[in-house]
Amino acid sequence: MTAATTAEQPWPVRTVALKINDWVNRLGAVWVEGQVTQVSAGRGNTVFFTLRDPVADVSLNATCSRALAVGVEVGARVVVLGRPSYWMARGSLSLAVSEVRQVGIGELLARIERLRVLLQQEGLFDPARKKKLPFLPGSVGLITGRASAAEHDVLENARLRWPAVQFVVENVAVQGHLAVQQCVEAVRSLDGRVDVIVIARGGGSVEDLLPFSDEALLRAVAACRTPVVSAIGHEPDSPLLDHVADVRASTPTDAAKRVVPDVREELARVHQARDRCRRVVTGLVDGELRRLEMALSRPVFADPHRIVEDRRTAVIALADRASRCFGAQLDHAGNDLSHTRARVVALSPQATLDRGYAVVQKQDGSVVRDADDVTAGEELRLRLARGELVARKV
Repeated sequence: MTAATTAEQPWPVRTVALKINDWVNRLGAVWVEGQVTQVSAGRGNTVFFTLRDPVADVSLNATCSRALAVGVEVGARVVVLGRPSYWMARGSLSLAVSEVRQVGIGELLARIERLRVLLQQEGLFDPARKKKLPFLPGSVGLITGRASAAEHDVLENARLRWPAVQFVVENVAVQGHLAVQQCVEAVRSLDGRVDVIVIARGGGSVEDLLPFSDEALLRAVAACRTPVVSAIGHEPDSPLLDHVADVRASTPTDAAKRVVPDVREELARVHQARDRCRRVVTGLVDGELRRLEMALSRPVFADPHRIVEDRRTAVIALADRASRCFGAQLDHAGNDLSHTRARVVALSPQATLDRGYAVVQKQDGSVVRDADDVTAGEELRLRLARGELVARKV
């Protein structure tokens, strides 16, 4: 299609409008589902209304005859058979409706069930993705109707349990065609500003609770980083928001009990913990005192000098024993030395000389053992027991 146009040969606006009109006319009659947001009577037999897709936030203008517009009311969900047409003068798209069908409760419940199966398959109901509520949130975001019983129940019961709790309240429509859009905007506004978000509404009919099973709101809650508590209706009511939210509360009062602790219960737990700590510490101190008393009752602590005296006696005995052993060793060594000295003296040459023998030596000190070793006239030294003599061989 772009080949038919260039920067030098562009299409006029009317040509583009004609092309779009041709494409729309080729579409023919289609069945369209949506929520009625605006209804106004035109001139003659014509009724104008707007069909809105709450999931994609897309609207489409539609027209029908007064006879067909009997069930067309603001907030109603309808299925219409219409032929799209393009109004070239304004460049807008409209739908000429030839048949209108109300979406009944049975069909709504069936669609909710199909949506439930779809979201469950996507894992939006998985407990693993549920975020844990903080023990004591600094601030709580509350999305509810203005001056509603649900708002009063949550605020009153939460402040009775924890008077210091801080609330950021977003008042929205909790039923009708504006409920989904306002709730989604409130969730996105509170996400990241508070520690936990509570979506609360009192009980109602199936039609009243339909906004809390809307896909747009459910996906906004699933994408929320802040933990979300669903407190819609009473115990039997169970919109799909209960499955997507991180925590389901049966009633708004139950939601208040879940988001903040009870100050009285926490004080009681603190007192119990303090008593347990006191008992444990007292028990430890008593046990250590008993062990200390047992230790002090031992003889070594009762009479500390006794162990010194016992050791002193042992030291004296060991010293006496060492002295005796050392003296005996000295005596034995002295006797051995005397015996050895006597043996040495008995075996020495001097003892032989003392018995009258002499040692004959030459002048160079060598001992003469044979007479033939000495020449005539050679001087010899005679070593006696006392002194020496000089002799000459003849």
